[in-house]
Amino acid sequence: MSHEDRILQNEPLNEAEEMQEQLLLRPKLLKDYIGQDKLKKELSVYLQAAKMREEVLDHILVYGPPGLGKTTLAMIIANELEVGIQTTSGPAIERPGDLLAILNELNPGDVLFIDEIHRLPRIIEEVLYSAMEDYFVDIVIGQGSASQPIHFELPPFTLIGATTRAGMLSQPLRDRFGIVSHLEYYNTEDLKAIVNRTANVFQIEIDDHGAQEIALRSRGTPRIANRLLRRVRDFAQVKSNGRITQSVTDESLQILDIDEYGLDRVDRKLLSTMIELYDGGPVGLSTIAINISEDTETVIDMYEPYLLQNGFIQRTPRGRVATKKTYEHLGYLWMETKEE
Repeated sequence: MSHEDRILQNEPLNEAEEMQEQLLLRPKLLKDYIGQDKLKKELSVYLQAAKMREEVLDHILVYGPPGLGKTTLAMIIANELEVGIQTTSGPAIERPGDLLAILNELNPGDVLFIDEIHRLPRIIEEVLYSAMEDYFVDIVIGQGSASQPIHFELPPFTLIGATTRAGMLSQPLRDRFGIVSHLEYYNTEDLKAIVNRTANVFQIEIDDHGAQEIALRSRGTPRIANRLLRRVRDFAQVKSNGRITQSVTDESLQILDIDEYGLDRVDRKLLSTMIELYDGGPVGLSTIAINISEDTETVIDMYEPYLLQNGFIQRTPRGRVATKKTYEHLGYLWMETKEE
């Protein structure tokens, strides 16, 4: 798959780009975090109350589609509390000893951020239960007759778990989070503000119409908005002396094959496959994934949430169904009998 095909996915940045984004683009405090107003108001109260009581903040579960700022939010919480933060991910913690090594680095009040927490092995979840509730860990080291239990006391800490698949967390783990926060897709106004902020940080000249157009095609996702801005900047550098206007943005995104709804080539292939091969559905996700050469998890995480929220597909007990909006957008004939 070409870079243009994957522009909206989580393609890895090189190390220099990633450091630049983290250092320059991520806001440091809650007041500088654009969007998610309801969530910010709630978190502001929780943070103030914890500091006033001189207690650690309750454990937080943050869930929502990729690219909405879950990692950034965890770092902001640590900054607001003026504590350290240790970051890891569910797949990176394979054995209880891996978790213990991370927990051992925590100071009182610190934040432990676990991305993709739904991918923690069950044995790690069970170790986490006592760590979250009572700040201790009991593990067994050695094997057979040489094995022995070890009890580790831990300092009070705040666990922030992030996931795109909250439903995949076990009930016992979910129940141990005192604060559960949902990140929603961003509106165009907030995305435009993010585009302008990023342009200012990187000293990119962009007019109001250019910022608006990028925001409209960013699928409600700040990460995508920033990536589109970088790509449009490349075209502007060559075609308009570095200045991003609406015409440059339109031309750039047309070349990148991103339409006015923010749908890319893979989105449209997914939708057209449903119509052409399965008469619009119902069709199962695994079947869709095979037809577009993606794994099912990628379809669930990267494509389906946006297509569902914007009315391009519907969930039914028998599978996914393409809507009238999809037929009209892609230029297929909609049969009124489909609504019966």
